[in-house]
Amino acid sequence: MKRHIITLLCAMTLAASAQQPTVEFITPEIVRVRWTTGNEPTDNGTGVCVYERKDVKVKHKETTESSVLTSSALTVTIDKTSGAVTFTDRKTGKTLFKENTALPHEAETVFRERIVYNDKTARMEETANGKVTVKDIMRRDTTGTYTRYKVNFSYCGPEAVYGLGSHMEDYMNLRGKTIYLTQHNLKAMVPVIVTTGGYGLLFDAGCAMKFSPCGQTADGHAETSGFSMELDAAKTVDYYFIRGEKPDDIVAGYRHLTGKVSLMPRYVFGYTQSKERYVSSDDIISTLREYRRRHVPIDMIVQDWNYWPEGWGYMKMNPKHYPDPKALADSVHAMNAKLMISIWPNPQYCPEERDFRGRGFMLEHSVYDAFNAEARKLYWKYAYDEFFSRGFDAWWCDSSEPLDGDWNKIPDQKDGKPYGRDDHERRWQLNKDILGDALGAERGSLYSLYHSQGIYENQRLTTDSKRVVNLTRSSYAGQQRYGTIVWNGDTHASWRSFRQQIPAGLNYMATGNPYWTVDVGSFFTRDDGRRWFYTGEFPDGVKDDAYKEYYTRMFQWATFLPMLRSHGSDTPREIWQFGEPGTPYYDAILKMINLRYTLIPYIYSMAARQTMHSYTMARPAAFDFPTDQTVLDMKDEYMFGDFLVCPITCPIAEKTHRKVYLPAGTDWTYYFNGTTYSGGQWLEMKVETDKLPLFVRCGSIIPTTEVAEHTAAQTGKPITLNIYPGADVTFELYEDEGDNYNYEHGARSSIRLIWNEKKRKLTIDNRQGCFPGMQSERVFIVKLPHEYRTVNYNGKKTTVRF
Repeated sequence: MKRHIITLLCAMTLAASAQQPTVEFITPEIVRVRWTTGNEPTDNGTGVCVYERKDVKVKHKETTESSVLTSSALTVTIDKTSGAVTFTDRKTGKTLFKENTALPHEAETVFRERIVYNDKTARMEETANGKVTVKDIMRRDTTGTYTRYKVNFSYCGPEAVYGLGSHMEDYMNLRGKTIYLTQHNLKAMVPVIVTTGGYGLLFDAGCAMKFSPCGQTADGHAETSGFSMELDAAKTVDYYFIRGEKPDDIVAGYRHLTGKVSLMPRYVFGYTQSKERYVSSDDIISTLREYRRRHVPIDMIVQDWNYWPEGWGYMKMNPKHYPDPKALADSVHAMNAKLMISIWPNPQYCPEERDFRGRGFMLEHSVYDAFNAEARKLYWKYAYDEFFSRGFDAWWCDSSEPLDGDWNKIPDQKDGKPYGRDDHERRWQLNKDILGDALGAERGSLYSLYHSQGIYENQRLTTDSKRVVNLTRSSYAGQQRYGTIVWNGDTHASWRSFRQQIPAGLNYMATGNPYWTVDVGSFFTRDDGRRWFYTGEFPDGVKDDAYKEYYTRMFQWATFLPMLRSHGSDTPREIWQFGEPGTPYYDAILKMINLRYTLIPYIYSMAARQTMHSYTMARPAAFDFPTDQTVLDMKDEYMFGDFLVCPITCPIAEKTHRKVYLPAGTDWTYYFNGTTYSGGQWLEMKVETDKLPLFVRCGSIIPTTEVAEHTAAQTGKPITLNIYPGADVTFELYEDEGDNYNYEHGARSSIRLIWNEKKRKLTIDNRQGCFPGMQSERVFIVKLPHEYRTVNYNGKKTTVRF
């Protein structure tokens, strides 16, 4: 296949170029496009993509106006005048997407600065990442140049646009919106777009970016006919066009390029209790013991920061408060729970920092060099020696941005006034600058990817008997292959913030990175008056019924996220802080925990489907109903598998009813009473303290089991196969040992469940595969509305008729 390249001298101002791009088919459905102001396009060296190159049969044709490349699925046309690329579906002849014909590419040379700091002014200050070392600037040296690129695209249809990560701009459909892409406490950047128009995009660069509409209409509104992606610092424009009939197909293409999703251990899908913070081993043990005394299910408890005996971020537990880390882990395990520990990438004023610095493994601003494989090994050695070797189970890799430039209310340069929570552009500028200073502008967004790689690869080298679990605050394309779960940062407790978090998470999970969670109750509950996102609206915390209501509503929502986890500062978070049995908020929280545990067989099967079949368990409704215009910009409803989840995001004093839209094309059953409704209509649902509007798609199979105090205790319990009739459906029930990597070598089982609507028949197919400890015989309860059958299953195909 020919590559079309014309040399162009780099301009010093933003300018168009007629340079021809390089186009390469990765698969018949995936095309890589590169463009540069230099000679042959190079690689940005991100490490994002891990696919194996294979030959694809491509036909090549030249005309006077264009070069045309055709695979079995796509036709790609490169305009010889402008260099613009157009993507057309070969089977239908429909143009799917294209670069702007008049001005497809722009480039600008930017001078690179190196900030020289005065080491004599080093001091520790409180920031978003805890206490960090800061120094005064002595001077700025110009050390070279880099290139800022912009690619301009035109839509070819009415498609909705999702992805780009978790952002608090409060957008669902991103078409016509501006998103500032960099890593930040409240941002998790993933430069991936998924659309309802049959295609997606992956931008393979490591810099900050900006997604924005192309120009404005005559009346001043944002133009929605196209968008630009600005790459702040890159060697080349490098993006992948991914053809997919459905959003799930696009996600599958993304994971082909960047790697499969790790399968989390089963315990992760139970309940995790955390707060800022448990102050001793006794505090952790007594908290867990109280959960067990109350018979409230829980699978993991978390130790947050400040456990160290000196400095900051030192991976060593203070013996005064944590005298025996192994005994702590053993005590947690004896109560059938797991232990997660918070670790940080910025050790300071401690032996760990001195060790890293002495080996040349520290970057500016006291961050260890995660891009260096030897530094990652040393980081793992500290984590292993203090924690993993003593039985700790999971990692909380906090501050993986790893720097924030805007913790305090910094005055705006234009008018001197402090900027606030909605000044996204100002925060973008500050954070991309500090990350570029420490990491280099061309890799300023990549730190979390490499930090996660170090944890994952070194733990896998240590043992395969325990799956990697890494709860982390930052993300990037490809990180899903490293056992990470991302949470959305230090949010503040307000109903407005709650509402913003829902579309933020849905857009993150739409990128192909499916594990996302929140601090239930939000991190900050009060306002400290000086930091722009320390602005909670409930200063009395759990002493205030208004906060208890807020917490309960967030808990109900988080029950239908991949990880259910309570965490935050300012006020306690344990269930008994919200009342006692028989009081409304205690009972409502317990109801959700119990519901979550009944769904473990369903959730774990969805998790396996994510790993093995590129599924996404929590997803925008448009993934399932892309032709229903009403759902395309729906911020407060989404799909969790076959559930339609409708969080309550206002206090009951403000709204006693909640409007719910049921997507068209199927009927829906209200989960809590079995009433069935037609799709394509709005309902007015009465708000109730102990539940949220929750519907199941008709034509679904939902496996459930008995509530138990932890997920391992559910092994061997009967499984109820809840049939929601209305259409033919197949579901795959997945099981394995729960917490090792033997499943990668075939130690797993799956059972296909096939419902035939016309014949009212469920087929429980032959079991495929086996694993140590697997039940050879088990009890299934097959349940339809108003009737059920009990089945003794021995692994052979069984038919149940109604």
